[in-house]
Amino acid sequence: MVVQRSFSSLAAFGAALLLAARGEARADEGMWTFDAPPIDRIAAATGARLDAAWLDAARASAVRLTNGCSGGIVSGQGLVMTNAHCVADCVQTLSGGGEDAYLTDARDREERCAGLQAEALLTITDVTDQVRASVQGKDGEAYVRAREGALALAELAACGQDRTLRCQAVSFFRGGQYKVYKYRRYNDVRLVFAPEAAVAAFGGDPDNFNFPRFAFDVAFLRLYVDEAPAATPVFLPWRSTPPAEGEASFVVGNPGSTERQLTVAQLETQRDLVQPLAQAQRLELRGRLLQFRADDPDRARGAAQALAWVENGVKIGRGRMALLNDRAFMAGKRAEEDALKARVAADPALAATAGVAWDRIADAQDAARDLYPAYRQLENGPGGSDLFYDARLLVRAALERDKPDAERLPEYGDARLPRIERRLLDAPPRDLALERIYLEHWLLKTREALGVDDPRVKALLGGDSPENLARALAETRLVDPAFRAELWAGGRAAVEASDDPLVAFVLRIDGMARAARAAYEAKVSGPVDAAAEAIAGARLALLGDQIYPDATFTLRLSYGRVAGWRERGRAVEPFTTFAGFYARASGAPPFVAPPRWLEARKALAPDTPFDFVTTNDIVGGNSGSPVLDRRGRVMGAIFDGNSHAIGGAYGYDATANRAVALTTAAIGEALSKVYGRAGLADELMGR
Repeated sequence: MVVQRSFSSLAAFGAALLLAARGEARADEGMWTFDAPPIDRIAAATGARLDAAWLDAARASAVRLTNGCSGGIVSGQGLVMTNAHCVADCVQTLSGGGEDAYLTDARDREERCAGLQAEALLTITDVTDQVRASVQGKDGEAYVRAREGALALAELAACGQDRTLRCQAVSFFRGGQYKVYKYRRYNDVRLVFAPEAAVAAFGGDPDNFNFPRFAFDVAFLRLYVDEAPAATPVFLPWRSTPPAEGEASFVVGNPGSTERQLTVAQLETQRDLVQPLAQAQRLELRGRLLQFRADDPDRARGAAQALAWVENGVKIGRGRMALLNDRAFMAGKRAEEDALKARVAADPALAATAGVAWDRIADAQDAARDLYPAYRQLENGPGGSDLFYDARLLVRAALERDKPDAERLPEYGDARLPRIERRLLDAPPRDLALERIYLEHWLLKTREALGVDDPRVKALLGGDSPENLARALAETRLVDPAFRAELWAGGRAAVEASDDPLVAFVLRIDGMARAARAAYEAKVSGPVDAAAEAIAGARLALLGDQIYPDATFTLRLSYGRVAGWRERGRAVEPFTTFAGFYARASGAPPFVAPPRWLEARKALAPDTPFDFVTTNDIVGGNSGSPVLDRRGRVMGAIFDGNSHAIGGAYGYDATANRAVALTTAAIGEALSKVYGRAGLADELMGR
């Protein structure tokens, strides 16, 4: 696997991990929070000393999209730049199955993306002390419930019931810190521009996680308040000139999740259990979606989007498994862990609180191997099925709302109910044919994972086959927003009386799902989280501001530079051009240039930089993140990483990990000369 090449040198990577254990910097690595940016380190690495004005403007202009992507505000009228792949579902809905590009020429043609919200970060508040006080003396499931209850109360205290705000309490450093992120929430997000899927995803799965790239993966949204474009006086200035090789680059976005602070014992569980199970299921689901697309050409467009997400997951899973099986990488992780353990052991105070924490986490891995399959299948439910998740929300909210707030499952506390309600009442359309595929796949895989004779499997299927049961469940009326609203308003009585097949099914199996969750929290999550908190406290005491927390889909700053890398003895240049795009456009999928692009070929400057790579540390969730220069101007939009970046969940290697972005120079050229959207181009340029 190509990913293994990033960590093929035990000496080099092990030395880098030992430097990290001692708190010494590794160039370009890090997803830094905005309340603790490493100003001196950034200046030393890039020559740019970021001041408070730069940071405040970047923070205020960054948005987090509730579909798992990022974006940046790029005009004073609420215009947001993100990726086309981040709005593909919206495009499909608004186009009504017609042309897959979305081109507006007037504000009154900007249409709302159902179910999509945007959030801009306002403040960060540390609540570590109150959370730690709530878990004092507790362990297992009680520890998890007390912690989550304290986090929910912190959210309520910060935001109250103000529906223009969202407050999210977040754990950093595996429990070393807890903070409340307060966001300005925009519930009305409208689509302004999206290109054809053929050019947005040019190269398809073969080019995904690779470079050179020639994808025009950009889209524009607009934030609305009270039926008018939002006033956004702080925004990212647009840069029309392309970046230069070696130039400093800064990515402001919301990386989804990393697990770089896991112990070796936890990484081994990921390697031996979690990732293999997930990957096997992804591969089978990919096969089902391929067959579905072939059998039903009329649904090919919807299936193509679902397939793209699954294929993306397959590549990520393959890369992660390759990295976890790389002996050099794991040896480096052990060296890092041993170095930290030695420093803890040398400090009596830290040894008293964290000395046995690694052993406690290792001991819990035996329970994880026994309990994880049931937890994954029963509590997490069928991946991809939005309707199952809607049914779960309706059922659990109905059951939990009857209880005092302190006795509920934490995610159903009063502070979090408005967010659940918005999701249920403002969801985009669902494809019942795809839902049936997801449900059937999940039922089959649950039977396989737990065994035919497991009592929970028998209760789950109720004597029916997975195929027949999935067919029946897909007859649900939850596709109708009015029906979801009726159940939400009716509460427990309405849910328990409902004859909807999916609602009744989720209500019937909820007890066994809760039991799987409770067992996992008691034997795994609770003990592991308490021990991880002790390790985090020691790490922070020893390393302080020299380290950054794992990604949590919260706003982060990454610094780096525009740079290629060496691959199998050859140099990979950091830029592609329009000329390269046309040379690669063979006319056969997935290398098809849309007619507009073929017609505009002579109008486009062939040497215009198209896509480029930087050393910025990014992972999934950064899609749509603006790439800024040292003056805070946007010069690109992140849309992917190279193959070496796939293992970024567990580690970073500056010699080969690269973020892939689209230049603003290419965006401006194409808006004017391919799409004839001079008004949009003028708004970006401030004209």
